[in-house]
Amino acid sequence: MSVSVRRSTAALVATGLLAFSLVACGSGEDDAADPGKPNDKKITVYSGRNEQLVKPLLEKFTQQTGITVQTRYATTAQLAAQLVEEGDRSRADAFLAQDAGALGTVAKRGMFTTLPEATSAKVPEAYRARNGQWVGVSARARVLAYNVDQVTADQLPASVFELTDPKWRGKVGVAPTNASFQAFVTAIRVQHGEQKAKDFLAGLRANEPQIRDNNIKIVEDVHGGAIQVGLVNHYYLGEIAKEHGTTPDGLKAKLHFFPDGDTGALVNVAGVGVLKRSAQDADTQTFVDYLLGAEAQAYFAEQTFEYPVMPGVAAPAYVPPLAELKVPTIDLNDLDTLDATVALIKDSGLVP
Repeated sequence: MSVSVRRSTAALVATGLLAFSLVACGSGEDDAADPGKPNDKKITVYSGRNEQLVKPLLEKFTQQTGITVQTRYATTAQLAAQLVEEGDRSRADAFLAQDAGALGTVAKRGMFTTLPEATSAKVPEAYRARNGQWVGVSARARVLAYNVDQVTADQLPASVFELTDPKWRGKVGVAPTNASFQAFVTAIRVQHGEQKAKDFLAGLRANEPQIRDNNIKIVEDVHGGAIQVGLVNHYYLGEIAKEHGTTPDGLKAKLHFFPDGDTGALVNVAGVGVLKRSAQDADTQTFVDYLLGAEAQAYFAEQTFEYPVMPGVAAPAYVPPLAELKVPTIDLNDLDTLDATVALIKDSGLVP
């Protein structure tokens, strides 16, 4: 896509959000799509969730409702930047994002409508916007994946900040352009301040981390022994096990959940917000409600190996229950400074 700099995106451009490879944004299937009209059985979704993960669910939605979903896929950061650039001209009806920070970033620019109270009330308070403009649809825990043949339990760090110790030099996999890593760094800024985040990134960079494009590659390389440990979301272990035709127990990669409310144990959400242009569109509201329904929640647990946010749906068997995790005291609503975090990561030298 061609990026033209406008006043509405000047801040994001300056901080480098659009610089993260914002080219050819989307799958191409919807580039010429008619944005449609309310209640026309057609919606346009900007999805920061991986196409392989969510396309089957969107197809189920269409089968159940008869509503066609035109989807533009890219990273969550790319699509957040695109939405801000497009402003009122955007064709999007809904933004399905990988993390709460990106949803908050778009919401701060006044682009989302307030969801019906009946919809927001379905989701636990910790996993939705205070102003009712987005809701989480699935949850994921930040973890340290480790190779069980290379790292013993007593060698695992008690805190994510220990990964800057020289003993971990060259052994830690990170994906600095990934939305979940960016949200994690934002959590450090929120919980400990800007300087702590700068120091952590500088220490990580000095420790010669193993840079990868995404979490999947990190877990693959941990399982294969190319990397000893890696910072990822918990659900990628289930995905890799599925690809290998086994269970997580059959992998060399295992998960370490940081204890005692460490920032490395952040629980974030994938979520959805509705653009103001679609405030009165019943089809878009049906989409949001579907994501919070039993079929979609079971899909997140069983097919993408995430934590459901709705009560009564079991989590994947290989992870502790969500309620038992020792998570940091961080309000997801405060993770809405994505642009500043991206600039911080870029300045650290972890990305070109």
